[in-house]
Amino acid sequence: MSTPLNRLSPLPVRERAACMCQHGDVCSSFASGHGLHLIQARLASATPAEWIDAIVEQSDADSGELVVRTLDGEAHSLWNATGAALEAAAGTPVALHVRYGVLAVGRTQFNVASI
Repeated sequence: MSTPLNRLSPLPVRERAACMCQHGDVCSSFASGHGLHLIQARLASATPAEWIDAIVEQSDADSGELVVRTLDGEAHSLWNATGAALEAAAGTPVALHVRYGVLAVGRTQFNVASI
């Protein structure tokens, strides 16, 4: 009789996985706030009416947190591990795609998480 194999379900395996950005390397995850996935970028560009113009109100490069305020006055607190806060200092005009979590700073796009 063979011994049953102890298999982990996908959930615990995914929870234990750590993104390389936590170790100072390039993001290895496409979770919110990490690396921008090609499909995410394409979906955002395919829905141009959903982009919102905003101005960076606060930017903290150490924590990766940003606060952007839309032209309507609505504030969005965001987090990004790949350097959006380095690119977008306070006062920088940006575009935010809330539906797909994409922040555009000039021609550079970042995957952002709402916090």
